[in-house]
Amino acid sequence: MSRMRSVLRGCGSYLPARIMTNAELAQKVDTSDEWIVQRTGIHARHIAADDETTGTLGLKAAEAALADAGIPASEVDLIIVATATPDHTFPATATQIQAALGVTQGAAFDLQAVCSGFVFALATADKFLTSGAAKTAIVIGAETFSRILDWDDRATCVLFGDGAGAVVLRAEEGAGTLADRGVLTTHVRSDGRYMNKLYVDGGPGSTKTVGFLRMEGREVFKHAVVNLADTVRHTFEETGLTGSDIDWFVPHQANRRIIDATAHKLGISEDRVVVTVGEHGNTSAASIPLALAQAHMDGRIKPGQLVLIEAMGGGFTWGSALIRW
Repeated sequence: MSRMRSVLRGCGSYLPARIMTNAELAQKVDTSDEWIVQRTGIHARHIAADDETTGTLGLKAAEAALADAGIPASEVDLIIVATATPDHTFPATATQIQAALGVTQGAAFDLQAVCSGFVFALATADKFLTSGAAKTAIVIGAETFSRILDWDDRATCVLFGDGAGAVVLRAEEGAGTLADRGVLTTHVRSDGRYMNKLYVDGGPGSTKTVGFLRMEGREVFKHAVVNLADTVRHTFEETGLTGSDIDWFVPHQANRRIIDATAHKLGISEDRVVVTVGEHGNTSAASIPLALAQAHMDGRIKPGQLVLIEAMGGGFTWGSALIRW
């Protein structure tokens, strides 16, 4: 039986020009390149300039994705921005990107699931497209985490960076089988009991401030490996696939050790894992689309291949999606 699929038609990304190395960080806090690399796999991260915002990063990524897709902005009727660092409390950063693109139809809104944001946003867009509520969507992950870091806290400031990635999705009819191109399945989960393990200690409704990111790293690591493997197992159970069937595993880029441990649990070999955390750091909701865009542009991901994405973020939130490229 035929069914509508959300087919990925283009990818784009944008990274700020400024690169902050571990050596530069070692001049600010008590750390070293060896300490950071050994524990995280991170060598450097990009930092937004003073005149760059989450919205401007997201706009450039969206424009690049539209160019890659060969689709004009006038055909877009849905824009979702996954971000934990919006330009304003309101309006949504997505509406500012919508205006900058010259899009006047459809809907534009932000979605907040922290590092899982892109997976949640992709799952949401998929529901719009497959139900017929929209035809062409841009899903953006964009962050300026450098603005919410305590630069005296070496446990967190070494981990994060800024950037944006985007994909263009279009509703197209498929045969209703796993051979279809597009989003094949999504799974998202949340468990608010763990809020204090990874959070920002401020907000307009509580402290009237922006606040700083706080994290219990060991606890996050422990839950990440278990939860991420769990959500992917649901995908395998639903589809009958195994790790050996996946052409490319594109996980959230938080920590190289989490990536390696999760891939091992899922039976996915190292040569089929896209890793960008070394150059980008943890860019939260931007990390998966940044990695997708890089692997797409360098030719690793090819049409027809199965791509598995997954992420976990503060809340806790976590989720996965299986895509036929």
